[in-house]
Amino acid sequence: MELGSITQFLNNKSILVIGATGFLAKIFVEKILRVQPEVKKLYLLLRAVDTKSAEERLHNEVIGKALFDVLREQHGANFHSFISEKVSPVPGDISCVDLGIRDSLWKDQMWNEVDTVINFAATTNFDERYDVALGINTMGALHLLNFVKKCNHVKVLGHLSTAYVCGEDGGFIKEKPFRLGTAKKSTKVTDIGMEKKLVEEKLRNLHSEHAEESAFTTYMKDYGIKRARMHGWPNTYVFTKAMGEMLLVHHNRDTVPLVILRPTMVTSTYQEPFPGWIEGARTIDGVAVGYAKGKLKAFPFNPKLTVDVIPADMVINALIMAMVEYANRSTPSEIIYHVGSSLRNPLKFSNFHELCFRYFVQNPLIDKDGKPIKVGKLTAFRSIAIFRIYMAIRYSLALKVFHLAINTVLFQKSWKDKYIALERNLKRAMRLAELYEPYVFFKGIFDDANSEELQIAATKTCSEAHAFNFDPTSINWEAYMMDAHFPGLVKYVLK
Repeated sequence: MELGSITQFLNNKSILVIGATGFLAKIFVEKILRVQPEVKKLYLLLRAVDTKSAEERLHNEVIGKALFDVLREQHGANFHSFISEKVSPVPGDISCVDLGIRDSLWKDQMWNEVDTVINFAATTNFDERYDVALGINTMGALHLLNFVKKCNHVKVLGHLSTAYVCGEDGGFIKEKPFRLGTAKKSTKVTDIGMEKKLVEEKLRNLHSEHAEESAFTTYMKDYGIKRARMHGWPNTYVFTKAMGEMLLVHHNRDTVPLVILRPTMVTSTYQEPFPGWIEGARTIDGVAVGYAKGKLKAFPFNPKLTVDVIPADMVINALIMAMVEYANRSTPSEIIYHVGSSLRNPLKFSNFHELCFRYFVQNPLIDKDGKPIKVGKLTAFRSIAIFRIYMAIRYSLALKVFHLAINTVLFQKSWKDKYIALERNLKRAMRLAELYEPYVFFKGIFDDANSEELQIAATKTCSEAHAFNFDPTSINWEAYMMDAHFPGLVKYVLK
């Protein structure tokens, strides 16, 4: 396994990036443009109705972000002309045939020029509408593959998935592909065609009943969770991503080298283009944000278990390395890479909690009245059942008392405000607990043999390996969390 020069590989390349407004996609685009300005073209597929709308999304949601400040400084007054030359926003939609690209000129150009394709497109909401998640995460993968098969020069197809397509498996989880029809419950078979038909039938029924949009959303969210759990996955997101992998592996049939990257919980950037850049409260950070705001006092988690997190720039470095290595292979096939830290540099929930506590005690958020928000140690509950009992005692009984008071002559507006606040806190905490239950009690360890082999090969055969580091053993968790990640959360999420 020899990688050679990464920048040389990227020189004069035409790369199609799907889902370009996503968190990881932006980091990928910035990295490519920064390390190899001689890349020929980046085609960014953006969900938009026309080219003008796509260009607006490019400027507002991609290059306008602080992530591009280093590149902006690097090119100075020539930044926008550089972007115009190297980046082409393409209006489309991965959930449609031919990626929803209507302009035949765009399609012909890409079919003749593109040599590398990377798919970042996904809806990552755990409880997304089933029809939406199925369209993007599952059928979108097949639409992309069919598009790639029409390209004349594609050397590699990269697909961003998630390590948690494993469902709630425990033990040592191998880097193995899903075969079509795989289900997590041995009594079930995952029939993707049937899932699609069931969704279409449910939508027709809702239309015939003249249901309101809110009813569509509620029903399809619940239906997604129901179908996922029926087949052995904890939520709609990982179920539809697993089905997307199945379609890619089954229908690719060694047409093009296929790299499937499965990162664990992705956090802010470790080093590049600068430490701590993040967008949104991602995965475990949803808990950290609620805690920092003083709204989360207790949560179900086992302090002894591992919270498998990996910085975003390391994910992108692994992707680029894998992309280069696999494009050089003579025989097309697929390979899976787990990118995480649980095996070689584990971070325990107890460590994460302690670092979170220390940071927000030393650097408290400021409330609307200008006062620092005090945080205490988070109370841990080692099962969701015990947490529900705790919440019932702490909130449900109080809510009943307030509800009775509101309906009597003793009613005061301040009581109603307290009632609403209590009810909101209860719903927030229970929603977080239910969504994160499979992850905060997750007992699996992700094998990363393929990733480690790639890292070793890069160190031996690539002079630029240091600039594309994705070795989890190089992470000092305390320094990263205290100096980069938590400050990044405050700056970019809690601002």
